[in-house]
Amino acid sequence: MPAEGHALFWAAVTLGIYVLSRRTHRHMNRWWTSPLLVTWLLCFALALALHASYGDYIRGTHWLVTLLGPATVAFAMPIYEQRALIRRHWPILLAGILVGSTIAIGSSWALASALGLSADLRLSLLPRSVSTPFAIAFVEDVGGTPELAATCVVITGLIGASLGEVLLKWLPLRSSFARGALFGMGAHGAGTARARQVGSEEGSIAGLVMILAGLASVAIAPILAHFLR
Repeated sequence: MPAEGHALFWAAVTLGIYVLSRRTHRHMNRWWTSPLLVTWLLCFALALALHASYGDYIRGTHWLVTLLGPATVAFAMPIYEQRALIRRHWPILLAGILVGSTIAIGSSWALASALGLSADLRLSLLPRSVSTPFAIAFVEDVGGTPELAATCVVITGLIGASLGEVLLKWLPLRSSFARGALFGMGAHGAGTARARQVGSEEGSIAGLVMILAGLASVAIAPILAHFLR
């Protein structure tokens, strides 16, 4: 099959699996039926079965990564819509995002170093607690592999979203603000989707925290790059 045929094949497979997994997720609504997880696993399994390389796959799907640029710009809308909330609670938001981002980045680096992972993998793990567009921008500054960073983001989001509801039963978080922040800081996009199922206000807060945490990570990336290089 020519290169163009391979590219069209992987684009069609990725989109087809994603559409079908979304329908399945609507009916079952379980964390393990998440389209992010199902699409990733099935595409990976198919690539192994066909002995396809990463280059073969990305040639047909690189345009999906390009769409992350407009998605990042669109993140400005929720910030504008929640400007009154930001003005009321900016000290709490600032403190929570700074502490949460520091813990996420620091724990990633410490765990990766303790496990003896390579420098490239350690750097790719750092932005695991921010959404994919911000994670890719982050690793472009500090080094690492964007594809690895995106994979770590997806895994973190799925685990965080699945465990977030369990934590709500054990932690004394009574306000919708605190519950939403838990999902947005700990599980970014997947957590925001789960928070919307808990409540509309929780979903709004989770989305806002996710975006602000992503912006904070991109802002500190050049500083980290200076010390890590």
